[in-house]
Amino acid sequence: MAGRVAVVTGGSRGIGAAIAVALKNAGYKVAVNYGGNDEAAKAFTQQTGIPAYKWDVSDFAACEAGIKKVAADLGAPVEILVNNAGITRDGTMHRMTFEQWNAVIQTNLGSCFNMCRAVIEPMRARKFGRIVNIGSINGQAGQYGQVNYAAAKSGIHGFTKALAQEGAALGITVNAIAPGYIDTDMVRAVPPNVLEKIVAKIPVGRLGKAEEIARGVVFLVADDAGFVTGSTLSINGGQHMY
Repeated sequence: MAGRVAVVTGGSRGIGAAIAVALKNAGYKVAVNYGGNDEAAKAFTQQTGIPAYKWDVSDFAACEAGIKKVAADLGAPVEILVNNAGITRDGTMHRMTFEQWNAVIQTNLGSCFNMCRAVIEPMRARKFGRIVNIGSINGQAGQYGQVNYAAAKSGIHGFTKALAQEGAALGITVNAIAPGYIDTDMVRAVPPNVLEKIVAKIPVGRLGKAEEIARGVVFLVADDAGFVTGSTLSINGGQHMY
């Protein structure tokens, strides 16, 4: 139903921004969360008209307050949640610090609990909800130097299946999307010689586009997608068939 309120975390740049714009274009009332880049968030809002709210998704109380603020400002409870926020702190295990491990686990995985906990009770009361968690091909296949990131993203896939079972009888669907390598700032930061090797392993022969992930989200959050829950949609150009 057009007009439902949707929140996208990490939504002012990259995949999150594409998701937010696609949801707005589909008729939803959209707000995005962001963590630190005020300049990018301001530019995003100016370009799209989508309001951006700053809070730390690894902070439980901040997520609760943020959801209440969005609901108050947009005039309705949050019925669609896209958990997209994520960071990387790469390093091999023998060199990884606890801080690198913990930051990724809390931001990428802990945020899913924090955000879902803030919306789940109103969704249960209204007997409707759509939650999409953004996982990763590296949570499915693993990746050298990313034990923290792979663990967090793999955890998202398990979290999705368990929460889907809890919400299914109440009209709440919970699904995941596992993107492959998408043409975003994060991927562009990879050294060119390494990126060439990555692209060579993608059967379709190119990086994905953020808009291709966004189309998957729009499908999963639709009112008439109620029979799809507990699923992981892999959008990776055939790089990992899972």
